[in-house]
Amino acid sequence: MNKLCKYEFAKGGKVSTREVEILLVEDNSSDAKLTIRALKKYNLGNKINHVDDGEKALDFIYSRKEYANRDIENIPKVILLDLKLPKVDGLEVLKILKNDERTKTIPVVVLTSSTQETDLLKSYKLGANSYVVKPVDFEQFIKAVSELGLYWLLLNKSPK
Repeated sequence: MNKLCKYEFAKGGKVSTREVEILLVEDNSSDAKLTIRALKKYNLGNKINHVDDGEKALDFIYSRKEYANRDIENIPKVILLDLKLPKVDGLEVLKILKNDERTKTIPVVVLTSSTQETDLLKSYKLGANSYVVKPVDFEQFIKAVSELGLYWLLLNKSPK
């Protein structure tokens, strides 16, 4: 089995100490399941961690609270970030990440249902690397997520 076929999914504080490739920040459990399913279907990504609010996303990235045992040097290759999140919204998460020298180079893909031009503009002004509106159609959603995974995990080169 090649490296990309091995899959690891963790939720909450039970994360492997090995590298996390994707941090999925999504409060809608159906969208999260579809996203994970799409990535699995196309064997994209070894390790995914899913959190369901912005506060947990920041705790994960900065190895705080329930993630305190996680190696802070173990940053994701990409963050898939919804905007409409409980506790800390996606725009605030993006702002914090992109204003911190330790995290500003992590690619952040805003994956949202928002088609509002103001959300798109704010996201790019805050440093989003991409803005993708979630397709309503199941097959289009699967295709969009798999293409995101292909690009950000296999084609894109990020600084270490």
